[in-house]
Formats: sequence, C-alpha cells, structure tokens
Amino acid sequence: MVIDFHTHCFPEKIAAKAMAQLSACSGELEAFHAGSELDLLRAVRSMGAQYAVVLNIATNPRQQKSVNDYAMAIDALEGLVAFGSVHPDSPDALDELERLARAGIKGIKLHPDYQHFFVDDERVFPLYEKAAELGLITVFHAGYDIGLPDPLHCSARALARALPAFNGGKVVAAHMGGYMQWLEALEHLAGLDIYFDTSYSYSRLPAPWAKRIIEKHSAARILFGSDMPWSPTDKEIGYIKCLALPAEDEAAILGGNAAKLLGIA
Repeated sequence: MVIDFHTHCFPEKIAAKAMAQLSACSGELEAFHAGSELDLLRAVRSMGAQYAVVLNIATNPRQQKSVNDYAMAIDALEGLVAFGSVHPDSPDALDELERLARAGIKGIKLHPDYQHFFVDDERVFPLYEKAAELGLITVFHAGYDIGLPDPLHCSARALARALPAFNGGKVVAAHMGGYMQWLEALEHLAGLDIYFDTSYSYSRLPAPWAKRIIEKHSAARILFGSDMPWSPTDKEIGYIKCLALPAEDEAAILGGNAAKLLGIA
C-alpha cells in the first residue's frame, strides 16, 4: 500500500484561482492535477497511491472555520484523509482544535511562513500542547518555501527547540526535515522524536543526502509524500525506489509508517 502523506487540493469554486495564484508566486510551477479533491484523488490513484493525506492551511484567522469545514467534508471521501488547520492569531484556535478532534480529523497543518509566526515562538506553545493533548498529528512546512523565501520561519534548529512543547505528541517536519535545509535537518532534527515526510524531494534532494538522513533518523520515522499538485506522486515514488533501501524500509516509508500513524488497516 502506498500512502501519499503530503498533498493539496481546494474547493471546486476556488480551485482554479488558488492554483493559478500559487503557481505564479512560485515561479510558474506546473500543476499535476486540476485542483479539486476529486482531481487529486484521481491523479494520485493513477500514479500508484491508494490514499492521499490532504494538508489544508488556514492562511488567516478568518479562513479557519471554512478551511476546517472543507476538511471535514472531504475527509468522508474514500481514499482521502484530510487534515485541518488553525491560525495562531485566531482567538478561537484552541476551541477549533477541539472541534477538529471531535469530528475525527487526525491532524493539522501549520505553515509558519504563510501564517507569519516563528516555530519556536513561545506564544504558540499552548497550541502545540493542546494539539498533542488531543492526539492530533501536527505537520509543519519546514525549511524554505519557494514562494516566500524570507524570513525563514521554520528552520531545523528552531523546530528542534520547539519540540519539547509537544510533550511527546506526534509531529511531522515536511520536506525531509526542511526544504533546502537538509544538512541542517540532518544535524539538528534527525534522531529526535519527530517524523519527516519526503515531499518535494524528486529532482531536488541529492539521493546520497536522503540516504544519510534516513540512516540517522530511521526509516520507521519517514513518511512518503509528494506535495501534489506541485510534484507528481509517481515520480516521488520512483525517487524513493531509486534509493535502493532494504525492501522492508522501502515498504515502511511508502505506506506502512503512515498506515500505523493514521490507523489505516
């Protein structure tokens, strides 16, 4: 079983506009699905994955409820596991975490660049503590974002400083611990109590570096992801296979670890 742990989609009425805006601000990136949840599901399945985890992001406090309403609606679709999001500046963020947990949502996505907070800012720690208390998985965009390069809000070193606030809760650093911060992730995050997802690695992360990260961090804490629509699931699967890992490690990364984390039989 292959689980793509890092994907994105949008409500159909705004999908085209959202995709165009994101592509433009990131250097005219090519999209590999048309934008909606059904487009995403068809694409990842045609490319070899059976499940897709959709990482929604509340980019401002006003969006928070509607973003999470959308997550709850699409989470019911077979093959999709939708994460919600909260905005650190929302006065209702902690209550919204409880609403997500009651609805059966398994986790949240936080994007410090889009949400304008530094990952190790102690004002956000109550949010981390609450998410962990509720058993929610917290996924961070880690490292640089090619559409918003400065300042860097979630460095590997800063995320390592923030981890104790989760009190052992489940945390995922996207982009193999930090996009374009891979050697820093190897030094400061690998080996800690955190998962890495592999999203946006194909043609970008040197394979020897990936193998070094996996060796130090353990294949048991690596989750396959693509970043669809911005990188194709099949090419990202091929990237993992090209690493020539032991068969049991490859299977764990491509789906076994995520299945355990998400409770998928």
